[in-house]
Amino acid sequence: MKTAFALLLFAVPVAARAQPSAAAAKYFQGLALVDQDGRTVDLYQDVMKGHVVVINSFFTACQGSCPLLASTFAYLQKHFEASPELRLISITADPAHDTPAKLKAYAEKLGAKGRWTFLTGTQAQVNAALSRLGQYAERPDAHGNVIIAGNLDTGLWKKALGLAKREEIAAVVQSVIDDQ
Repeated sequence: MKTAFALLLFAVPVAARAQPSAAAAKYFQGLALVDQDGRTVDLYQDVMKGHVVVINSFFTACQGSCPLLASTFAYLQKHFEASPELRLISITADPAHDTPAKLKAYAEKLGAKGRWTFLTGTQAQVNAALSRLGQYAERPDAHGNVIIAGNLDTGLWKKALGLAKREEIAAVVQSVIDDQ
């Protein structure tokens, strides 16, 4: 039996988009995480600010949906290679096991380039970041399969089911990039 996955889409109304950069800075401020190179980064200041972002949660030992979502992110990386404003962000749901070294090896395996950042941190740091993104789960294997795309300059945010066709996800991302 084949299972079809529909695209889930959520957009923030235009009226709610006043002062988007300031609102995003305030909402995401103070979320320190560690990237795949072992550097402590501020999620907003160092990774998100001034960009269109596409975010997912995952863990490196996942044998379920994570490989499919990683493949979709690899597709998005290639599909949008001419869009310098786009940043891909993958945040582990299992920081106890996903060290920067494991994230770096995972990123290399996927062919991730400089605009795709993998993040970990303490359990408290990761929980705080995933909670603000609506991606928190009690256990790593209970993480969601939702991809979040946001334009920090305009304030437009959309969600898409990460198991949808990658071309449909790319269309959602393109609509967020194109938002004026």
